[in-house]
Amino acid sequence: MQPWMTQAWETLLNEFSDLGNVEQVTRVAVRLVIAGLLGGLIGYEREHRGKAAGVRTHILVSLGAALFVMVPQQSGVPDADLTRVLQGLIAGIGFLGAGTIFIGEGKHRVKGLTTAAGIWMTCAVGATAGMGREATAIFSALLCWTILALGPLVTKRKLSNGEQTPEQTSDSTPN
Repeated sequence: MQPWMTQAWETLLNEFSDLGNVEQVTRVAVRLVIAGLLGGLIGYEREHRGKAAGVRTHILVSLGAALFVMVPQQSGVPDADLTRVLQGLIAGIGFLGAGTIFIGEGKHRVKGLTTAAGIWMTCAVGATAGMGREATAIFSALLCWTILALGPLVTKRKLSNGEQTPEQTSDSTPN
């Protein structure tokens, strides 16, 4: 083999050395798969209800958040410095969530707040999985899914009993 080919091959191997052993590959795979599945779970509930952000959006948000915390960890960044990464995630995901919120006309003028909160929560779940806190991520995602799934049932029950929702109450009181 020519010396330049050997050098190119070694350079190529070095470029893919971030997952140098089975332990690292397994760790990355588990964290990303869990982040993706949990994001998909939350996104499925949103898509099932016909909301703007569905399965794919939530999976991508969760995977992105996991990657944003995993890469600094792999690079040896101290845990204390990961707080800056988390601050950026928390602030940045707000822009994506804001894109799901719009103001319409009628009694319930603001739409998309729950979906925006779901995207924010999905980011948190993904970051949690990416940091290796898989059990916490699973519990949080299941709690989020339960709230999203059961919330409308509770609201419908209140409405059928003649109670006002908080939106109706706030619309009828002067500012």
